[in-house]
Amino acid sequence: MSATPPRLCDGPTSQTTVPRPYHHGDLRAALLQAAEEELAERGMEAFSLRSVAKRAGVSHAAPAHHFGDAQGLLTALAADAFRQFLAAQAAREAAAETDPASQLVAAGMGYVDFAIARPTLFRLMWQSDRPDFDVPDLGLAARAAFQHLVDQVAAAGGRSTADEAAVWALAHGLADLLASNRLRGVGSLDPQARDVMVASIIRRALPGA
Repeated sequence: MSATPPRLCDGPTSQTTVPRPYHHGDLRAALLQAAEEELAERGMEAFSLRSVAKRAGVSHAAPAHHFGDAQGLLTALAADAFRQFLAAQAAREAAAETDPASQLVAAGMGYVDFAIARPTLFRLMWQSDRPDFDVPDLGLAARAAFQHLVDQVAAAGGRSTADEAAVWALAHGLADLLASNRLRGVGSLDPQARDVMVASIIRRALPGA
């Protein structure tokens, strides 16, 4: 549990839209990155395919060609976010002890890592009604994230929906509070001390704790 996993990208911090020429071959990835930056800097109300295209340095038609409309782009962004969310948990799990309780705590810490590093995506996944969860790619990605929780709670001795809900509620609430800088007593700690505190808090939700 003491090992520090690879840091996620801290996400966009600039407050100024700076169009950048598109030079590489992965246009889809470039548009998704631009969409995340657009959301972070301008919010959902100002979000549009045209603004994303301008930020990515591509033609106005490029986002529509790949995603159809703004909802299609946000749906694809949310699907990718769920996959990155699981990757953040996997990074923590790889650095933790292999017993089920430690793996569940590590997954919770990965939950927190993702929320702090990618707050824009975290809000899009959990607090926005714009992504369409009926689209198979997003539906599958979201269900995979939830199934990971269910499997880990069961491995750690959980036997009921209440056990799953308790772990989820604690991990999600902690992640949300830290991502929004509302839990300053924990968020202001140095990373190592914060990890110790977060792990201690998550352990309180373990089945049988």
